[in-house]
Amino acid sequence: MKVNNVYILEEAVEDLNEGKSFYDLQEIGIGDYFWDCLITDIESLIIYAGIHSKKLSFYQMFAKRFPYAIYYEIVEGIAYVVAILPMRRDPAWISEQLKERR
Repeated sequence: MKVNNVYILEEAVEDLNEGKSFYDLQEIGIGDYFWDCLITDIESLIIYAGIHSKKLSFYQMFAKRFPYAIYYEIVEGIAYVVAILPMRRDPAWISEQLKERR
């Protein structure tokens, strides 16, 4: 599926900031690396949007270097990133987060 643009919704930006803060607590600089890696993964949606499986009506793309999943939807040729969630959380928590963002 061809997309012309990718938008990161405010809630997903908050998810990115939380992940960055978490990794900064582990070691200085890791948070910036996390941010850069996830942004690169999100940018790849220009090419790969629509090929991923769906979970609770959102496409689910796994990040390449961190245990995170990027959830997005495609509307009229635009990929909207709605959530960026850690995969090490309770699956019930992840499902609840996704239900809240529909």
